[in-house]
Amino acid sequence: MIRVLLADDHEIVRMGLRAVLESAEDIEVVGEVATAEAAIAAAQAGGIDVMLMDLRFGAGVEGTRVMGGAEATATIRSTMSTPPKVLVVTNYDTDADILGAIEAGAVGYLLKDAPPVELLAAVRSTAEGDSALSPIVADKLMTRVRTPRSSLTPRELEVLKLVAGGASNREIGRLLLLSEATVKSHLVHIYDKLGVRSRTSAVASAREQGVL
Repeated sequence: MIRVLLADDHEIVRMGLRAVLESAEDIEVVGEVATAEAAIAAAQAGGIDVMLMDLRFGAGVEGTRVMGGAEATATIRSTMSTPPKVLVVTNYDTDADILGAIEAGAVGYLLKDAPPVELLAAVRSTAEGDSALSPIVADKLMTRVRTPRSSLTPRELEVLKLVAGGASNREIGRLLLLSEATVKSHLVHIYDKLGVRSRTSAVASAREQGVL
């Protein structure tokens, strides 16, 4: 039996997901939560195989920052030795949302308008640790693989422009209000996406591709 937790701030969405999932004999919905923080707590409490995670949650209390699904996924992955598998189920299909969720450790990414049979298949694949991507998401990811120039996030592009201007990691961090560790992390992703191993090569490659 695949034990599933639903993490979504809209009750009607959770009701719909529960109805589809409970139609399957091999899937059991063991709980529901409405915030990312509650999703983390539920995961750490154990007894969950797959978590269906929305990317964005409600506005919350005024003046407080609301944690998103990608951040919750990353926290679950980093704080547990055997975390539940995360399947993102959301309305958002931008490149930044998709990449952010996958980089955070989500096994699958499904849009809320997916047909029931696709949802059930995705839950089963996720439980096995196999990637479960809706067709439109898979197509977007493949497009990014084929065209590296579009794969840099807006933040990575900001970092790369400052590198091209001769800024050090410390200077970049100060200008973008980031820690040096975060700047280094962005550089690692930039190098990987451009297929290079140094700052100079990254700038040269980006200029060749028309990124800079």
